[in-house]
Formats: sequence, structure tokens, C-alpha cells
Amino acid sequence: MIKAMSKPKLAVVKFASCDGCQLTLLDAEDELLAIADAVHIAHFAEASSTLEPGPYDVTLVEGSITTQEDLERLLRLRADSRFLVTIGACATAGGVQALRNFADHDEFLKAVYAHPEYIHSLRTSTPISDHVPVDFELRGCPIDKHQLIEVLSSLIAGHRPRTSSECVCQPCKRRGTVCVVVAQGIACLGPVTQAGCGSICPAYDRGCYGCFGPSRQPNAMALSEGILQGASDRQQLANLLSNFNVAAPAFSAESQRLWQLSSRRSSK
Repeated sequence: MIKAMSKPKLAVVKFASCDGCQLTLLDAEDELLAIADAVHIAHFAEASSTLEPGPYDVTLVEGSITTQEDLERLLRLRADSRFLVTIGACATAGGVQALRNFADHDEFLKAVYAHPEYIHSLRTSTPISDHVPVDFELRGCPIDKHQLIEVLSSLIAGHRPRTSSECVCQPCKRRGTVCVVVAQGIACLGPVTQAGCGSICPAYDRGCYGCFGPSRQPNAMALSEGILQGASDRQQLANLLSNFNVAAPAFSAESQRLWQLSSRRSSK
């Protein structure tokens, strides 16, 4: 990690995203002030119009790659960054905009823009790691404030960050939440989703939406076969898998399988 030094340079950069993960850093408030004392925030367009060029010691990257221009900018950024950390579902798995990967790109453009001929975008939305080496990934849509502070503090202190590798079910049980799958038959991605959100949705009688992406060893097919009873359940779970982390391999493969099964059944 970063060796002891005075004021390492921090950059926060965005590509295709909603800015929510950058806002998580700004919402850290008191913690952000402490971080600002320990680092030199050289580039953070969300917070300041003063944008210093690299090289940077740590670069936080939000957003997916959706244009050729962004891809070229990413390559330059990687060359200028000692440690590159991706933050959020867009940067780590392509985000909700990765739904374009499984549909007709040109039809999407026509549906959204009055003059699609002026739009120049790639046919896919891809995570940062598809293009350059990434030193650490921080999941979530948006990311968790406490995990972000842990990552920044660890890098500044010179050791590897330690974030949860549990699935959502484990903290869910610790907070005493009754399982929504067992008690109510609600489709839930908790068993295959990485923890970090605090298991909020099941605590309010809603199934996990998979905001933090696949857990370390997810078995999405076993989850599907274990909780599904009919076509409506199959479609519901396919919808859940096709959300924030739709392009994450484990979620993508199972969601596509479920859509195909649902389509075959409805056509009979």
C-alpha cells in the first residue's frame, strides 16, 4: 500500500454514472474533513473546480465505460495512478446501463434521443476492470460510507483495506430479521449477494435487490431452483438479477437462463 508520506494525492473521477457514489464521499462530512487533513484532494470535480493533473497516489473511479472517449481517458488515468480503486456497481459491474449489453443498442438510442445520430456511444457498458488493472473494488449502489472510509484510511495508513466478504444473509440474521423467503415466499438475492448495505431491504419485508453484487462464491442457479415455485416467481427473480449488477457474470448468466425459461413457458 502507500508508504508513509506527507499528503498523498487523491483523485476522484467519474465515467458513466449517476454520481451517487461520489455523493457518498461528500456525505461523509466529519470523516471527510479528517481525510482531507491526511491527503491532498487534487482532483474531485464534484467538490471543487480546481482540477490538478496527475500523477495521483490514489484514484477513486466511479462509473462504467460507455464511450470510446471515456476508454481513452481511462487508459491515461490508469497510467497516472499508483492505486486505482473502483467504487460502485457501475464501475465494478457496468451498472444498470449495462442492460444495453443484452438488447439492441440502436433501438435504445432511438427510444431515448430525438436525434440519435448525434450520440456516439459504445454498444456495451463495461466495468473498469475489463480495460485496466484495478487494485481494489468497492461494491454497492451506492457504496457504503463506512466501507469507503475504511478503504481510504487503510490506503493512507499503508495496509490493505478490509471489507466484508459475507453474504447479505449473515448480517441479516445478526440483526434478528425473519427470513422473507422462508416466512413470506418473497424472492430475495441475499444468499448470493455480498454484504455491505446492512441488510436493509429484508428488515422492511422486501427481498434483497443485489445492490452489492455477487458474493465471493455465489450459486445463483441453486437459489433459483430452491425458492421458485412458478413462472411468476421465475420472472421476479430474473428482474432482481437484471438490476444494478446485471453484467456481473454470476448474475448475468442466471438472469439470462431465467428469462429463456420464462419465455418458453409463456409461449406454450
